[in-house]
Amino acid sequence: MNVRNWLLITAVASISFGQFSCDNRQQGETSKATASAKMPKITFAENGIYDFGTLSEGDTVEHIFSFTNTGEFPLIINNITASCGCTTPEWPREPVAPGEKSSVKVRFNSRGKSGEQNKTITIFANTDPAMTDLRFKALVNPKNPS
Repeated sequence: MNVRNWLLITAVASISFGQFSCDNRQQGETSKATASAKMPKITFAENGIYDFGTLSEGDTVEHIFSFTNTGEFPLIINNITASCGCTTPEWPREPVAPGEKSSVKVRFNSRGKSGEQNKTITIFANTDPAMTDLRFKALVNPKNPS
């Protein structure tokens, strides 16, 4: 076999290998998109920032953020963090089945707070994206000195 034939065979093999690599990448992207579409999805009944309104310093208020798992696999909330120690979240510890409704209860204690308060609760779950933020606000009037 002469050098010209050898180069031709090498070139054809390289092009073929490159084609298979492109096909594998495309198949991988397609698989990822399909899996992502089936991932658990946390869909809240209300959007935006929940407003507790005007409170007096020391008031404790609660709100329930209702959600549905609109994905195709069970939703598992791993953890929830609050932007402040004044906020306490409660969430389901068991998996939420596809189509099932559940909720996150948020308790805000305004003791030691005054003025406009904007707080964030971050949910960490097996969803895409893995983090979801809930927000609320309140206007806290200072306690009258006695």
